[in-house]
Amino acid sequence: MHGRDWKSMAVKSEHSPRLGVDITKKLKGFELEIAFEAGVGCLGILGPSGCGKSMTLKSIAGIETPGAGRIALQYASGEAACGRVLYDSQLKVNLRPQERRVGYLFQSYALFPNMTVEENIMTGLSGKYFRGGNTTLAGRREVAESMMKRFRLEGLGKRYPCQLSGGQQQRVALARILAYEPEVLLLDEPFSAMDTYLREGLRLELKRVMAGYGGVAVMVTHDRDEAYQLCDNLLLMDRGRVLAKGRTRELFQNPVTCQAARLTGCKNISRIQRVGERKVLALDWGGLELETELPVGDEITAVGIRAHDFEPLSEARAGELKGTPGANLIQVQNPDISEMPFEWYITLDNGLWWKKEKTIHTHETAGVVPDWLRVAPQALLLLSGQLL
Repeated sequence: MHGRDWKSMAVKSEHSPRLGVDITKKLKGFELEIAFEAGVGCLGILGPSGCGKSMTLKSIAGIETPGAGRIALQYASGEAACGRVLYDSQLKVNLRPQERRVGYLFQSYALFPNMTVEENIMTGLSGKYFRGGNTTLAGRREVAESMMKRFRLEGLGKRYPCQLSGGQQQRVALARILAYEPEVLLLDEPFSAMDTYLREGLRLELKRVMAGYGGVAVMVTHDRDEAYQLCDNLLLMDRGRVLAKGRTRELFQNPVTCQAARLTGCKNISRIQRVGERKVLALDWGGLELETELPVGDEITAVGIRAHDFEPLSEARAGELKGTPGANLIQVQNPDISEMPFEWYITLDNGLWWKKEKTIHTHETAGVVPDWLRVAPQALLLLSGQLL
């Protein structure tokens, strides 16, 4: 078993599992009401701190008990359907955490301080709930050694958590969970305590791990980049409610509502006045007239422009485009320029915000700002709901 094949660590069930969650729970200041299904792959839950994301994970794991509802795993559909109920308020089913086959990575790591790295990884590798086969001491040590190698923990097996960096502690926690081979893997802000270098490396590592993991993964995050990179599907959540759900890339491309656009990182959002089937005035950008690709329905209350979706134009090129359909020209006047290591942040006098790439060696602002910007009609986000 040395050099463990991660493809073989896929969940050992005849059918691919699906997790179904439909629960409510009263929280401080609001009611958590969340319902979703998740299959093999990684489902992300993206939302601000305190919106009920972690409570959802704890309810799935059995650490917290919902007020009402149902949590179940299903292994097939139709006549072959079978599964396990983890929680059902009507049936009065509430499995203990160790019976659920759910792995949970806590924000605080939850490592045992009096155990070494090797011992921490081995904690879930014995008893009737471990499905990995060899539960002898030698077998468990072999698994732990393989996990330490996989997570770049070689030479640290005899150290205690207090002797590790934050990044090392989190890698131990991930190794311990995945060694147990859970059917459901819950990740609660898994990279929040890591420095940038380790975070990028472990994102790639986790992505490789998930490619060979045959179970359901649910990851809670407030980091849009993590959600986009690691999650096949996404729930956008705020104050206990699901605002939108779907394929991750599709949600970023078309967030539909003002709240969803904010959560996916769109900083340029303006209320509109509809002046034509495909034409609006952006009221918060000085009445800027914009032409859209799609018809503007009665439900549309705002438009959004992502900060990277502007096209810089010279005075001459802008002159050529003036008066043509879909020109959407924006004159750049009195911009405020802020330098970041690899980007310029440019705020126009009408409040629009633009990002422009730069190198670490570029510091002079001369020539950074063009005479005009353009936004293509297809780049405009048509949004419904209130602009908060």
